[in-house]
Amino acid sequence: MAAIRIIGIDPGLRHMGWGIVEVAGAHLAYIASGTVDSNAKSALGERLRELHQGLSRIIAEFAPDEAAVEETFVNRDPQSALKLGEARGIALVVAALAGLPVAEYAANLVKKTVTGTGHAEKNQVAMMVRVLLPKAQEPQGADAADALAVAITHARYCTQAKARRA
Repeated sequence: MAAIRIIGIDPGLRHMGWGIVEVAGAHLAYIASGTVDSNAKSALGERLRELHQGLSRIIAEFAPDEAAVEETFVNRDPQSALKLGEARGIALVVAALAGLPVAEYAANLVKKTVTGTGHAEKNQVAMMVRVLLPKAQEPQGADAADALAVAITHARYCTQAKARRA
């Protein structure tokens, strides 16, 4: 069975987390993770450009086969939700422009898949990512750990779907 390389993306305007895993059957392997950061002092358009360029470089470097993006969590502050949605749009369009199929997963589903509970705290998610991907002992921050959790979720659901079709 050929390995599928997946990029998980945790959208954020300040720090966009990314994590790459490979899945072959039931085997899951850590490849890389990190964040694409934007300058908080820059204008919104410039920040979105920084995210676009950074994520494009990551996709070009690691050549994933598929992408998974966390859905926007509804925020009480409409301005924050709008800015997060703009960053999420960058994640979706960069992956689509690279020709990747893009899946979307709710935050609660990601947490439940990785930790067993849909209301897990960020530190619980990071701990379980390290358990599931032992080589990811130090994903660069909570955003990178969250992105790896999105990739793990996609690995679980895409392999289940392919097994049902076979």
